[in-house]
Amino acid sequence: MKFAICNETYQGWSLEDTCRHVAQTGYDGLEIAPFTLEEDPRDISESDAERVGKTVREHGLEVVGLHWLFVKPAWLHLTTDDPLLRKDTLAFGQHLARICAAMQGTVMVWGSPKQRDLQDDWKYEDASARAAEILRGVAEVAHEGGVTIAMEPLGRAETNFLNTAEETVRLIRQVDHPGLRLHLDVKAMSDEEKDIPSIIRESQSELAHFHANDPNLRGPGFGDVEFSPIAETLHEVGYEGFVSVEVFDYRPDPETIASQSLKYLREKFTKV
Repeated sequence: MKFAICNETYQGWSLEDTCRHVAQTGYDGLEIAPFTLEEDPRDISESDAERVGKTVREHGLEVVGLHWLFVKPAWLHLTTDDPLLRKDTLAFGQHLARICAAMQGTVMVWGSPKQRDLQDDWKYEDASARAAEILRGVAEVAHEGGVTIAMEPLGRAETNFLNTAEETVRLIRQVDHPGLRLHLDVKAMSDEEKDIPSIIRESQSELAHFHANDPNLRGPGFGDVEFSPIAETLHEVGYEGFVSVEVFDYRPDPETIASQSLKYLREKFTKV
């Protein structure tokens, strides 16, 4: 199993210093949030992205890809009924796909809960069709560059659209493009009624990427979720992608988060 960590864990650190510590800690890859590179990610050029990828690889790491795609600019939206806003959202998604490819990343995790929320007066089927149209357009560009869009189910406290892996797989199959698959996140799956191993087994055919964390917003091993059954199930279904550490609570510090999360994951996955 390959392990990675998300770069926004290292808040205030330069990319070079982040890469140096991530590599020294023993990770295999780095996952990048676009807003950490530029206040407005639309300002990231493909040549900028190539330099980012080169820096990551010079430290012996792989660029996993991108996540937290729509943090900035925050007004873009996946399910909107505004045709001009849909056009802007599609263009931004395609831009991110191109810069991900330029970094030699292979995955774009599409979460962004508030940028997908449904309004009360929208019909679910119509909103889903609008989302599918945008996702298909982004997936076409991503696929050309060797990038997979990994659609992320999120908990009910975060959004009212795509709250379960089952619902997300339905949308993926509605889009019906090889450039769109599924992302699973331990924190988000903990909000589902099904247990995590069952979710992994049921959605294994679409699984492209995996985030390790805890419902308490901290890293794996920092909370109550026991990862042994998760590691066993990922091994059982033949998952060979990255397991990336993504936290939302940055205490006590990046060094502790990175080192203790990796130590815990290695302990659980080497027992499989």
